[in-house]
Amino acid sequence: MARTPLTIRILGLAAGGALAAGLAACGSDGVPDDADLIAGKQAFVKACSACHVLNRAETKGTVGPDLDEAFRRSLSEGFGRDTVRGVVLQQILHPARLPKDSPAYMPPKLVEGQEAVDVAAYVASVASLGGKDTGRLGSAVAASGAGKPAVAKDGKLAIPADPNGQLAYTTEKASATPGPLEIDSPNESAVVHDIAVEGNGVDEDGEDVVNGGVSKVSFVAKAGTYEYYCTLPGHRAAGMEGVLTVK
Repeated sequence: MARTPLTIRILGLAAGGALAAGLAACGSDGVPDDADLIAGKQAFVKACSACHVLNRAETKGTVGPDLDEAFRRSLSEGFGRDTVRGVVLQQILHPARLPKDSPAYMPPKLVEGQEAVDVAAYVASVASLGGKDTGRLGSAVAASGAGKPAVAKDGKLAIPADPNGQLAYTTEKASATPGPLEIDSPNESAVVHDIAVEGNGVDEDGEDVVNGGVSKVSFVAKAGTYEYYCTLPGHRAAGMEGVLTVK
C-alpha cells in the first residue's frame, strides 16, 4: 500500500504505543465506559466516509489512509485496541499537518467532544476486522445506494446524494423518457458532492454543493443508457455512480 504522510504518522504512533496510558477506563472489550459505538459509527460515516476505507462501516473513501490496513500490522503484533483508540482520537484532534489543498488534508476537530470519543472507540473496535457489524450496530446506518430506482416526472429527475455522507447516491438506478431532462441532486450532508452525466454524446457536470445545496444538469435525453456519477476526487471510484435508462 502506498503510504501517505498521515498513514506513516498513524503507524508510527501505533507502533510506539505512547498513547496507551492515561486513557479512559475501559470494559473487558477495550471500549471505554463512556463511549457509544452506535453514535460513533453514525458520526464516522457522516464525517469521515469521504476519505477513509473502514470495512465494518462500509465506507470506501480513497483520499485518506485505509484505516483497516493502517492498524492491521500493529494489532497483529499485539498492540491493544485501546492504543488504537488513543491514536485515532489524537488524529481527530491534531491531524497530520498537510497543505489545505492536499486531497488528504483533514481539518482538526472534524468531530469534537463526546462525538470524537465515540468515533475513536468505534474505529478502534472494528479496525482490520472482516465480516459485518451485527445487531443494533449493524443497522445504525442505512445501506448506501439501496433506495428504489428514481423515475423522472414531467422532465425532472431527483437523484439525492446519500444524506449520511456516504459516497453514494440514494439510488444506483434511474429511468426517464426521451426529451428535455433536468436531473437534480440535493446534498444534505457536509461532504461536498456534485452530479455529472455521460453517454450518448452527453457530457454534463453540475456544480459542487454541500449542506442542502442542489447540483443540477440539463440535457436532451435520447433513448439509451447513461451513467451518472460524482466528479469529486475518489468519489466515483468508491461507488458514487449509477445508471440512467431512457426509453
